[in-house]
Amino acid sequence: MSTTNTLPPLDAEALYARLAQQIKAGLQGVEQVAIVGIHSGGAWLAERLAKELQLNDRLGFIDASFYRDDFAEKGLRADVKPSQIGFDVEGATIVLVDDVLYTGRTTRAAINELFDYGRPARILLAALVDRGGRELPISADFLAETIALADDQSLQLQRADDGRFSLTVVHA
Repeated sequence: MSTTNTLPPLDAEALYARLAQQIKAGLQGVEQVAIVGIHSGGAWLAERLAKELQLNDRLGFIDASFYRDDFAEKGLRADVKPSQIGFDVEGATIVLVDDVLYTGRTTRAAINELFDYGRPARILLAALVDRGGRELPISADFLAETIALADDQSLQLQRADDGRFSLTVVHA
């Protein structure tokens, strides 16, 4: 999937608002909800979502680096963070949050790690942006936007000191 640089401006705050609204509507009447963010962009989104949904005591973070099937190829990043799941995963409905859905490998790795903590009743995937290029049969349950990027481009979510998000296209 290849495109030229004709992407519309990506308003990360508007995308976040759209995603949050979908999640709030989709979780109506659901019990034992927990939010787990994938480091780092997904963790930032999850923090804000947990605050809005009043789920701060049901907030966790995963760095799936050690669980990736390409770990031997890619190696360990310098910014690896410890996973933190401080609630009972068993029987919970987990909203797994990531910023950009691409190949599906990070999502698969995060799900594998979640099962080390227990067996959730259900895992729902939320992503700010789906950029296509899937290598595994994974799709988001909650999604703010789908865009196409060239192979030499990626999306980078940033969080300012005031907590506001921005999303930029990065060229390799």
